[in-house]
Amino acid sequence: MPFIDCKISQKLSSEQKEVLKTELGKAVSIIHKPESYLMVGICDGYDLYFAGKKLEKGAYVSVSLFGSAPSSSYEKMTECICNLLETELGIDGSSVYVTYHSVDDWGWDGANF
Repeated sequence: MPFIDCKISQKLSSEQKEVLKTELGKAVSIIHKPESYLMVGICDGYDLYFAGKKLEKGAYVSVSLFGSAPSSSYEKMTECICNLLETELGIDGSSVYVTYHSVDDWGWDGANF
């Protein structure tokens, strides 16, 4: 039950959003989760500030998952996310924060796991 929430400073086209969604769907296996349960949120044109300055190109990506994954998997996932954002959107990894949130109680379809 992963949810990847992306806040991106620049405006994205529908095609760019589709690429992000597709590539994150592939990447989620790094943290041992299936794409079939993945939900992705993309908020573009989001005001992000780093070190007191507004970022023209920056991103905050929050990865929530039911349970947890090994730290080494999080490390690989961060690398994958940063590479994806740089390749597809020209966002340098130094302007990207990625956080991970393990969740013990996750609800879906009227019940909790």
